[in-house]
Order: sequence, then C-alpha cells, then structure tokens
Amino acid sequence: MSTALHDEDAVRRIANRLKRAQGQLAAVIAAIEEGGDCREVVTQLSAVSGAIDRAGFAVIAAAMQQCVEDDDSELRMAELEKLFLSLS
Repeated sequence: MSTALHDEDAVRRIANRLKRAQGQLAAVIAAIEEGGDCREVVTQLSAVSGAIDRAGFAVIAAAMQQCVEDDDSELRMAELEKLFLSLS
C-alpha cells in the first residue's frame, strides 16, 4: 500500500486539523502545569482526542479513495480495514 497521500487538498485539511489539535494539546499541558480546573482539562483533552481521531479517519478515507482509483484494491482494503480498526 502506498504510504503517501496524493490528494493535496486532503493533505492540507488533515495537516490543519492536526495543527489545531497540537494547539489544543499545548493548552491542556499548560492548564495541567498551572493547576487548571480538572473539568476544563478533561474537556480540552477530550477535544484533542477527538481531533486526532478525526484526522486519522480522514487519512484512512483519503487512502480508501486512492484504493478505489487503483487496481489492487482487494489487498489494500484489507490493510485499510486493519488501520481503521487500530483507531477504535
């Protein structure tokens, strides 16, 4: 299976999602270090986790699109299923 995403728009969207998650994670770390409210920390941490999960699903969706366009889709679909399940 190809390891690179070829859809530049998908790459940009995924990278932006991960950069937002990175910023959220930095805020969580700062809140923990500063003794922030535990409810707010958990809420922010949940948001980070969701953002990372959505980015992972977006990567898999882009890879699935590539499989549809390629001839070797049966093998690739098995690999994608394994990747998809690893996110759950």
